[in-house]
Amino acid sequence: MIALHLSSKGFQINSETITFPVSIDTLKQCLNDDVKIFKRKFNTIFTWSDLGIMAYSKDGNVAESITISLCLDTHNFSPKQVFSGIFYYNNQDIVRYYKSHKQQHVKLFKGDDSGALVENGISACFSKEDDCICAIQINNYIPYERGAGLPEDKYIIKPLNEDILIFEDFGFKLSVIEELMYIKGLMEPVFDLFEFADWYKARDIDIDEEGYEPIAEVTQYFKDLPIPKRLASEITDFYQDGGNDIYMNLCPFSGGAVEYWDIETAIDAKQFPNLKKVTLCYATDAAYKEFEQLGIETEWL
Repeated sequence: MIALHLSSKGFQINSETITFPVSIDTLKQCLNDDVKIFKRKFNTIFTWSDLGIMAYSKDGNVAESITISLCLDTHNFSPKQVFSGIFYYNNQDIVRYYKSHKQQHVKLFKGDDSGALVENGISACFSKEDDCICAIQINNYIPYERGAGLPEDKYIIKPLNEDILIFEDFGFKLSVIEELMYIKGLMEPVFDLFEFADWYKARDIDIDEEGYEPIAEVTQYFKDLPIPKRLASEITDFYQDGGNDIYMNLCPFSGGAVEYWDIETAIDAKQFPNLKKVTLCYATDAAYKEFEQLGIETEWL
Protein backbone atom coordinates (compact mmCIF):
# COMPACT_ATOMS: atom_id res chain seq x y z
CA MET A 1 0.00 0.00 0.00
CA ILE A 2 1.20 3.49 -0.87
CA ALA A 3 1.47 5.78 2.17
CA LEU A 4 1.67 9.54 1.65
CA HIS A 5 2.41 12.00 4.44
CA LEU A 6 2.44 15.80 4.44
CA SER A 7 3.66 17.29 7.69
CA SER A 8 6.20 19.64 9.21
CA LYS A 9 8.81 17.15 7.98
CA GLY A 10 7.74 17.74 4.38
CA PHE A 11 6.11 15.43 1.85
CA GLN A 12 6.88 11.73 2.01
CA ILE A 13 6.05 8.69 -0.12
CA ASN A 14 6.50 5.48 1.85
CA SER A 15 8.81 7.31 4.29
CA GLU A 16 10.94 8.72 1.43
CA THR A 17 11.09 12.53 1.62
CA ILE A 18 10.19 14.13 -1.70
CA THR A 19 11.26 17.62 -2.76
CA PHE A 20 10.07 19.32 -5.92
CA PRO A 21 11.00 19.11 -8.66
CA VAL A 22 11.50 15.39 -8.10
CA SER A 23 13.23 13.09 -10.57
CA ILE A 24 11.09 10.52 -12.35
CA ASP A 25 13.62 7.86 -11.34
CA THR A 26 13.01 8.70 -7.67
CA LEU A 27 9.26 8.35 -8.17
CA LYS A 28 9.74 4.98 -9.87
CA GLN A 29 11.77 3.81 -6.88
CA CYS A 30 9.08 5.00 -4.45
CA LEU A 31 6.14 3.67 -6.47
CA ASN A 32 7.08 1.13 -9.16
CA ASP A 33 8.28 0.89 -12.75
CA ASP A 34 4.81 0.19 -14.15
CA VAL A 35 4.29 3.72 -15.46
CA LYS A 36 2.75 4.91 -18.71
CA ILE A 37 4.18 7.97 -20.43
CA PHE A 38 2.07 10.50 -22.31
CA LYS A 39 4.04 13.16 -24.18
CA ARG A 40 2.01 16.28 -24.80
CA LYS A 41 2.77 19.61 -26.44
CA PHE A 42 3.86 21.43 -23.29
CA ASN A 43 4.56 18.65 -20.80
CA THR A 44 4.88 14.93 -20.21
CA ILE A 45 2.50 13.05 -17.94
CA PHE A 46 3.63 9.93 -16.10
CA THR A 47 0.71 7.76 -15.00
CA TRP A 48 0.81 4.95 -12.47
CA SER A 49 -2.56 3.67 -13.61
CA ASP A 50 -3.09 0.96 -10.99
CA LEU A 51 -2.07 3.31 -8.17
CA GLY A 52 -4.20 6.31 -9.12
CA ILE A 53 -1.17 8.61 -9.29
CA MET A 54 0.13 10.98 -11.98
CA ALA A 55 3.22 13.16 -12.22
CA TYR A 56 3.54 16.21 -14.46
CA SER A 57 6.90 17.10 -15.98
CA LYS A 58 7.98 19.99 -18.20
CA ASP A 59 11.19 18.37 -19.46
CA GLY A 60 10.37 14.67 -19.11
CA ASN A 61 13.06 14.13 -16.47
CA VAL A 62 11.77 15.75 -13.29
CA ALA A 63 8.21 16.29 -12.09
CA GLU A 64 7.00 19.65 -10.79
CA SER A 65 3.82 18.16 -9.31
CA ILE A 66 2.09 14.92 -8.36
CA THR A 67 -1.66 14.34 -8.62
CA ILE A 68 -3.62 11.82 -6.58
CA SER A 69 -6.80 10.70 -8.38
CA LEU A 70 -9.82 10.11 -6.15
CA CYS A 71 -12.33 9.84 -9.00
CA LEU A 72 -12.07 8.15 -12.38
CA ASP A 73 -11.70 10.44 -15.39
CA THR A 74 -12.05 9.91 -19.12
CA HIS A 75 -8.75 11.42 -20.30
CA ASN A 76 -6.48 8.92 -22.01
CA PHE A 77 -3.72 9.72 -19.52
CA SER A 78 -5.96 9.29 -16.46
CA PRO A 79 -5.40 6.33 -14.11
CA LYS A 80 -7.69 3.34 -14.49
CA GLN A 81 -7.95 2.99 -10.72
CA VAL A 82 -8.50 5.58 -8.01
CA PHE A 83 -5.90 6.03 -5.31
CA SER A 84 -6.37 3.26 -2.72
CA GLY A 85 -3.49 4.08 -0.41
CA ILE A 86 -3.43 6.37 2.62
CA PHE A 87 -2.71 10.09 2.61
CA TYR A 88 -2.16 11.76 5.97
CA TYR A 89 -1.84 15.44 6.79
CA ASN A 90 -0.12 15.84 10.16
CA ASN A 91 -1.08 12.24 10.97
CA GLN A 92 -4.77 12.72 10.09
CA ASP A 93 -6.63 11.62 6.98
CA ILE A 94 -6.07 14.54 4.62
CA VAL A 95 -9.58 14.61 3.13
CA ARG A 96 -11.28 14.58 6.53
CA TYR A 97 -8.86 17.22 7.79
CA TYR A 98 -9.49 19.43 4.76
CA LYS A 99 -13.26 19.24 5.19
CA SER A 100 -13.19 19.95 8.93
CA HIS A 101 -10.57 22.74 8.95
CA LYS A 102 -11.84 25.27 6.43
CA GLN A 103 -10.15 28.08 8.33
CA GLN A 104 -6.80 26.61 7.32
CA HIS A 105 -7.54 26.61 3.57
CA VAL A 106 -4.99 28.72 1.71
CA LYS A 107 -5.91 30.47 -1.53
CA LEU A 108 -3.40 29.67 -4.27
CA PHE A 109 -4.66 31.92 -7.05
CA LYS A 110 -7.29 34.50 -7.92
CA GLY A 111 -10.72 32.90 -7.86
CA ASP A 112 -9.53 29.85 -5.92
CA ASP A 113 -12.66 28.73 -4.05
CA SER A 114 -11.25 25.34 -3.02
CA GLY A 115 -8.08 26.31 -1.25
CA ALA A 116 -5.13 24.18 -0.25
CA LEU A 117 -3.44 22.79 2.83
CA VAL A 118 0.13 24.00 3.16
CA GLU A 119 2.95 22.58 5.24
CA ASN A 120 6.72 23.08 5.12
CA GLY A 121 6.67 24.79 1.71
CA ILE A 122 4.49 22.11 0.10
CA SER A 123 0.86 22.64 -0.92
CA ALA A 124 -1.88 20.07 -1.36
CA CYS A 125 -4.48 21.59 -3.68
CA PHE A 126 -7.96 20.04 -3.80
CA SER A 127 -9.95 19.75 -7.02
CA LYS A 128 -13.70 19.58 -6.41
CA GLU A 129 -16.80 18.90 -8.47
CA ASP A 130 -20.19 19.33 -6.79
CA ASP A 131 -18.48 19.28 -3.37
CA CYS A 132 -16.87 15.94 -4.20
CA ILE A 133 -13.06 15.91 -4.02
CA CYS A 134 -11.80 14.41 -7.27
CA ALA A 135 -8.06 14.93 -7.00
CA ILE A 136 -5.27 16.32 -4.83
CA GLN A 137 -2.26 17.99 -6.42
CA ILE A 138 1.00 18.21 -4.49
CA ASN A 139 3.77 20.65 -5.41
CA ASN A 140 5.88 23.51 -4.09
CA TYR A 141 3.81 26.21 -2.41
CA ILE A 142 3.83 29.52 -4.27
CA PRO A 143 2.11 32.22 -2.19
CA TYR A 144 -0.72 34.02 -3.94
CA GLU A 145 -0.03 37.74 -4.10
CA ARG A 146 -3.26 39.64 -4.43
CA GLY A 147 -3.06 42.45 -6.97
CA ALA A 148 0.17 41.19 -8.51
CA GLY A 149 0.95 43.23 -11.61
CA LEU A 150 -1.36 46.09 -10.64
CA PRO A 151 0.11 49.46 -9.62
CA GLU A 152 -0.14 49.85 -5.85
CA ASP A 153 -1.81 53.23 -6.23
CA LYS A 154 -4.17 52.35 -9.09
CA TYR A 155 -7.38 52.86 -7.12
CA ILE A 156 -6.07 55.34 -4.59
CA ILE A 157 -8.05 58.55 -5.10
CA LYS A 158 -5.76 61.52 -5.45
CA PRO A 159 -6.84 65.15 -4.90
CA LEU A 160 -7.20 67.23 -8.05
CA ASN A 161 -5.45 70.57 -8.46
CA GLU A 162 -8.48 72.08 -10.14
CA ASP A 163 -12.11 72.90 -9.45
CA ILE A 164 -14.37 69.89 -8.99
CA LEU A 165 -18.10 69.32 -9.26
CA ILE A 166 -20.06 69.08 -6.01
CA PHE A 167 -23.06 66.73 -6.08
CA GLU A 168 -26.17 66.76 -3.93
CA ASP A 169 -27.45 63.48 -5.38
CA PHE A 170 -25.35 60.30 -5.58
CA GLY A 171 -27.57 58.70 -8.22
CA PHE A 172 -27.07 61.73 -10.47
CA LYS A 173 -23.31 61.52 -9.98
CA LEU A 174 -23.32 57.86 -11.02
CA SER A 175 -25.04 58.72 -14.31
CA VAL A 176 -22.41 61.38 -14.95
CA ILE A 177 -19.61 58.88 -14.23
CA GLU A 178 -21.21 56.41 -16.66
CA GLU A 179 -20.97 59.02 -19.41
CA LEU A 180 -17.53 60.41 -18.63
CA MET A 181 -15.71 57.22 -17.60
CA TYR A 182 -17.31 54.34 -19.46
CA ILE A 183 -18.79 55.95 -22.58
CA LYS A 184 -16.47 58.86 -23.38
CA GLY A 185 -13.31 57.59 -21.68
CA LEU A 186 -12.53 60.96 -20.09
CA MET A 187 -11.89 59.67 -16.55
CA GLU A 188 -9.13 57.31 -15.46
CA PRO A 189 -8.66 54.74 -14.22
CA VAL A 190 -11.69 53.05 -15.74
CA PHE A 191 -13.06 51.24 -12.71
CA ASP A 192 -13.26 47.44 -12.96
CA LEU A 193 -14.87 45.67 -10.02
CA PHE A 194 -12.95 42.40 -10.36
CA GLU A 195 -9.65 44.22 -10.71
CA PHE A 196 -10.50 46.43 -7.72
CA ALA A 197 -11.32 43.36 -5.60
CA ASP A 198 -7.97 41.85 -6.58
CA TRP A 199 -6.15 45.12 -5.79
CA TYR A 200 -7.94 45.89 -2.50
CA LYS A 201 -5.95 44.64 0.48
CA ALA A 202 -7.92 45.77 3.54
CA ARG A 203 -10.07 42.65 3.28
CA ASP A 204 -10.98 39.88 0.85
CA ILE A 205 -13.90 41.05 -1.31
CA ASP A 206 -15.80 37.95 -2.44
CA ILE A 207 -17.76 39.16 -5.47
CA ASP A 208 -19.58 35.84 -5.89
CA GLU A 209 -20.95 36.16 -2.35
CA GLU A 210 -21.31 39.94 -2.07
CA GLY A 211 -22.27 40.97 -5.60
CA TYR A 212 -26.02 40.76 -4.97
CA GLU A 213 -25.94 43.91 -2.83
CA PRO A 214 -23.91 47.12 -3.14
CA ILE A 215 -20.36 46.50 -1.93
CA ALA A 216 -19.56 49.17 0.65
CA GLU A 217 -15.98 49.86 -0.45
CA VAL A 218 -17.01 50.24 -4.08
CA THR A 219 -19.88 52.58 -3.24
CA GLN A 220 -17.54 54.69 -1.12
CA TYR A 221 -15.00 54.82 -3.94
CA PHE A 222 -17.52 56.43 -6.27
CA LYS A 223 -18.80 58.75 -3.56
CA ASP A 224 -15.25 60.01 -2.97
CA LEU A 225 -14.23 60.13 -6.64
CA PRO A 226 -13.71 63.77 -7.71
CA ILE A 227 -14.94 64.92 -11.12
CA PRO A 228 -13.28 67.98 -12.71
CA LYS A 229 -15.64 70.88 -13.28
CA ARG A 230 -14.17 71.35 -16.76
CA LEU A 231 -15.84 68.09 -17.85
CA ALA A 232 -19.35 69.36 -17.10
CA SER A 233 -19.76 70.66 -20.65
CA GLU A 234 -19.24 67.11 -21.99
CA ILE A 235 -22.56 65.95 -20.57
CA THR A 236 -25.30 66.47 -23.16
CA ASP A 237 -27.53 63.54 -22.17
CA PHE A 238 -27.49 60.37 -20.14
CA TYR A 239 -29.29 57.06 -20.45
CA GLN A 240 -29.94 54.94 -17.39
CA ASP A 241 -30.21 51.19 -17.86
CA GLY A 242 -29.69 48.30 -15.46
CA GLY A 243 -26.89 47.05 -17.70
CA ASN A 244 -24.88 50.29 -17.55
CA ASP A 245 -21.23 49.65 -16.69
CA ILE A 246 -21.46 51.80 -13.60
CA TYR A 247 -24.25 49.68 -12.10
CA MET A 248 -22.63 46.39 -13.12
CA ASN A 249 -19.50 47.45 -11.25
CA LEU A 250 -21.43 48.57 -8.19
CA CYS A 251 -23.61 45.48 -7.86
CA PRO A 252 -23.14 42.95 -10.68
CA PHE A 253 -25.83 40.47 -9.62
CA SER A 254 -28.57 42.88 -8.54
CA GLY A 255 -30.80 42.00 -11.48
CA GLY A 256 -31.44 45.67 -12.20
CA ALA A 257 -34.71 46.11 -10.29
CA VAL A 258 -33.29 48.01 -7.31
CA GLU A 259 -33.59 51.46 -5.78
CA TYR A 260 -30.03 51.87 -4.50
CA TRP A 261 -29.13 54.54 -7.04
CA ASP A 262 -32.39 56.38 -7.60
CA ILE A 263 -31.95 60.04 -8.48
CA GLU A 264 -34.03 61.81 -5.83
CA THR A 265 -33.45 65.35 -7.03
CA ALA A 266 -32.40 66.95 -10.32
CA ILE A 267 -30.76 69.94 -8.66
CA ASP A 268 -27.29 68.83 -9.84
CA ALA A 269 -28.42 69.32 -13.45
CA LYS A 270 -27.86 73.06 -12.99
CA GLN A 271 -24.09 72.38 -13.15
CA PHE A 272 -24.39 70.91 -16.66
CA PRO A 273 -25.33 73.65 -19.15
CA ASN A 274 -25.35 71.28 -22.14
CA LEU A 275 -27.57 68.59 -20.59
CA LYS A 276 -30.62 68.42 -22.89
CA LYS A 277 -32.07 64.92 -22.45
CA VAL A 278 -32.22 62.15 -19.84
CA THR A 279 -33.65 58.64 -20.01
CA LEU A 280 -34.42 57.39 -16.53
CA CYS A 281 -34.99 54.06 -14.83
CA TYR A 282 -33.40 54.86 -11.45
CA ALA A 283 -35.20 58.02 -10.34
CA THR A 284 -38.14 59.14 -8.26
CA ASP A 285 -41.24 60.73 -9.75
CA ALA A 286 -40.28 63.98 -8.04
CA ALA A 287 -36.87 63.98 -9.73
CA TYR A 288 -38.52 63.27 -13.09
CA LYS A 289 -40.70 66.36 -12.69
CA GLU A 290 -37.69 68.47 -11.68
CA PHE A 291 -35.86 67.52 -14.88
CA GLU A 292 -38.89 68.60 -16.89
CA GLN A 293 -39.15 71.87 -14.98
CA LEU A 294 -35.51 72.59 -15.87
CA GLY A 295 -36.40 72.28 -19.55
CA ILE A 296 -34.61 68.95 -19.99
CA GLU A 297 -36.29 66.40 -22.24
CA THR A 298 -37.15 63.54 -19.90
CA GLU A 299 -38.46 60.03 -20.47
CA TRP A 300 -38.70 56.74 -18.66
CA LEU A 301 -36.78 53.78 -20.03
